[in-house]
Amino acid sequence: MNSTLEILGITGPIYLAIALGYVFTRQGVFAKADMQVFGKFTLNLALPALLFNALSQRSIGEILNAHYLLAYALGSMGVILGGLFWARKVKGHSLSYSSMMAMGMSCPNSGFVGYPIMLLTFGPVAGVALALNMVVENLLMIPFLLAVADADGGHPGQWKQVLWQTLKNLAKNPMIWGIVGGFLFSLSGWAMPAPLGRTVNLFAQASAALSLFVIGGSLVGLKADGLRGTVSQIAFGKLFLHPLAMWVVLVWLVPIADPALRSAALLTGALPMLGIYTILSQRHGHGAISAASLLVTTVVSFFTLSALLWVMRLYPF
Repeated sequence: MNSTLEILGITGPIYLAIALGYVFTRQGVFAKADMQVFGKFTLNLALPALLFNALSQRSIGEILNAHYLLAYALGSMGVILGGLFWARKVKGHSLSYSSMMAMGMSCPNSGFVGYPIMLLTFGPVAGVALALNMVVENLLMIPFLLAVADADGGHPGQWKQVLWQTLKNLAKNPMIWGIVGGFLFSLSGWAMPAPLGRTVNLFAQASAALSLFVIGGSLVGLKADGLRGTVSQIAFGKLFLHPLAMWVVLVWLVPIADPALRSAALLTGALPMLGIYTILSQRHGHGAISAASLLVTTVVSFFTLSALLWVMRLYPF
């Protein structure tokens, strides 16, 4: 009973914050367009400040964890390739549709959902895990999936343009600059002046609650159509197969010495898909099915994440 209450003490506030975002937006207190503004603030200021804080205050040996990067990359790419095979070869979907399915199965919401949960569960190491996740997701997973999607339609050389455009976008991504700046400060041993450090802290502390509120507000208007088909396959892949793949990698292939980071990697695999999943899928006309998948997976993840945390509490690995 105590363990159950402790788990609900972690996941409860997270999903209550999401529910508040949904209710306040559904009731018209905030407009759906307001969520885009809040999201931009979170992505461009709050999360970069959080990443910078998490990395700049630790030694480079603590944050440059090659085992974590390799384990997360292997587990996630395994799900991506499996999802592509299932959608393309077994179900006979197009490359772009298969890429959309694989993205839903493998790309977690590390920033908006994952960080708040990991912060309540593992403490300060959550920022390090978030930064490492961002490196793998932005430099490997998302570019690969976008390249596969844009290779559809008889343009075999188009993937090069996609990769080049992705690299240019990364160069302008504030979260990448937050990671780079944090690494540089960690390497140099510099310390920020107190007024500047407190300012960065103020923005960093705004990220958790606001990001969850944005997720809830963004769910307003989404419909769970096609639940028995593609949506259920994507949700199953994301909430069950991805954490299973991470467990296999962590136990059998790439063990991580730090127990908190090891648990964070497993938990990352069980998160719902990234918040911009629908936006990325709309480019190829798959907005409706991806929106339904996002809604269903986010709702169901309350139960699956709570169950996983309960199992991890009883049977630490």
